[in-house]
Amino acid sequence: MSSPPSVLTPEEKEHFLTHGWIKISGACTIEQAAEVTKNVWTRLGMSPTDKSTWHTLRTNMPGHNTFHASSLAPRAWAAVTELCGGADRITPDSALWKDSLIVNLGTPEGQDRPIPPQDLDGWHVDGDFFVHYLDSPEQGLLVIPLFTDIEPDGGATFICPDAIPIFAKHLHDHPEGVSPRMTPRGQPGFNTEPDLAWACNVAKGCTHFVEATGKAGDVYLLHPLMLHSASSNAKRNVRIITNPKVALNEPFNFDREDGNYSLVEQVTLRALGKDRLKGWKITMPREEVIPERVRIQERMRLEELKRLEEEEAKRKSQSETTTQISAAA
Repeated sequence: MSSPPSVLTPEEKEHFLTHGWIKISGACTIEQAAEVTKNVWTRLGMSPTDKSTWHTLRTNMPGHNTFHASSLAPRAWAAVTELCGGADRITPDSALWKDSLIVNLGTPEGQDRPIPPQDLDGWHVDGDFFVHYLDSPEQGLLVIPLFTDIEPDGGATFICPDAIPIFAKHLHDHPEGVSPRMTPRGQPGFNTEPDLAWACNVAKGCTHFVEATGKAGDVYLLHPLMLHSASSNAKRNVRIITNPKVALNEPFNFDREDGNYSLVEQVTLRALGKDRLKGWKITMPREEVIPERVRIQERMRLEELKRLEEEEAKRKSQSETTTQISAAA
């Protein structure tokens, strides 16, 4: 069976292999982006025109609606499958993106005062729901669709490509597994929810950072070990993104007899300075972790549903009143 034609240009492939990320510009239309975010202010309980109501710096919202990535952002989804080695390596539900929006509004105190990336306190790699191994299939790629325009100092995600080799070596050296915050199994903090100190210290030692700016409809595709952090949004323009999970059917394989490594696997091998990891394997079982985020977002989901229902009831009442007035006239 022949492989599908490549959607990525040679330059994009080389950029991903060298830097661990690519940007797909105009992956979805402005109208599609607006459809995804149409109820965001009702859900937040804030006003888009009154910044005094912007009471939370960043909100990680629960999802209500689902969008198929191949329809919403077809080139980005095709690029996802290519980076991961083909659609057959990805779980079907990875194509279902939700309106689990991440809204960054900044703060009055932080306006016009951007925080340097080394000093941000949110550095992490994604995957707070499983014990991490070098070959973990739970997080096969990090995807960041932009649903608003994002200017420099406007709340973009900062990424740190220089840290990929550090995280790859850490995971390679701990086949027993590490916590989502990178604490090795058996060490204090593995079974608790430690802070982000380890990842933030890695960022402090790095010098090259990329600000994931762009237009509504752009999509960033990042290696799963890409260290990243939300920024401070000194512009205080609304910034809306999401980060749908891409999971694999099988763990990454760094010891392929046929050498048919995905582009993501190739980045990991390059980061380790290896052509192949012959004999490397995990030494403990894979495990799920239930993060506090899940409980928080369920409470938020119920609160959002209540506001949406109240807004719909208000709209219907206004419509009925208008109809009655017209009939009386």
